[in-house]
Amino acid sequence: MVGAYLTQNTNWSNVEKAIANLKREQMLTVKAIRDIHIWNLEELVRPSGYFRQKAKRLKGFIEFLDKQYSGSLDKMFAQPTATLRAELLALNGIGPETADSILLYGGNHPVFVVDAYTRRILERHRLINKKTTYEEIRALVESAVSNAQPAALTVPKTGKDPRHPVSRMSAMERSELAQHYNEFHALIVRVGTAYCRSKPRCEECPLQRFLPKRGVRHI
Repeated sequence: MVGAYLTQNTNWSNVEKAIANLKREQMLTVKAIRDIHIWNLEELVRPSGYFRQKAKRLKGFIEFLDKQYSGSLDKMFAQPTATLRAELLALNGIGPETADSILLYGGNHPVFVVDAYTRRILERHRLINKKTTYEEIRALVESAVSNAQPAALTVPKTGKDPRHPVSRMSAMERSELAQHYNEFHALIVRVGTAYCRSKPRCEECPLQRFLPKRGVRHI
């Protein structure tokens, strides 16, 4: 969940350095982040960039957790998805992607996380256009996944999603639908990093045969 904040406006390798700092100092608990002085927290998360802003937002999240849920992540994640999502979006520094990352990867809530890879792939397949909003993309994917019968949506052992390691809670308790969203997003990240880059490698991409011809309508 800390990673959902730290990954904003940076790459995952920088986030890993910051998380390694936090782990080394045993700062990956609610109590630890609550008790640490913000100056010290800033130094630990410095590798992720915008470190003062991110430290302040992490502190703000803990204040919210303490005020609304007595510091309990379990109580927070027990809330209905729509309710908790609205609460998260009201916090400083949390946009839709960060909120959905917290919901899915931290709390096992069945929501799809839309990122730059998702948008790029869907745009190139003409399923969306540049004006399509985050919420429209999320609704499109969630509707498609919910109505489908996914088969073997499994990421090979060598292809774990590098940006969203599965939390302990998620591995033990996540619902089948949340698992589909998680694994589907992991596959999108793999395609985005290996093939659907800023300079695409369409000829090698496993989705190449699905590329549309001219005249396909946008949503």
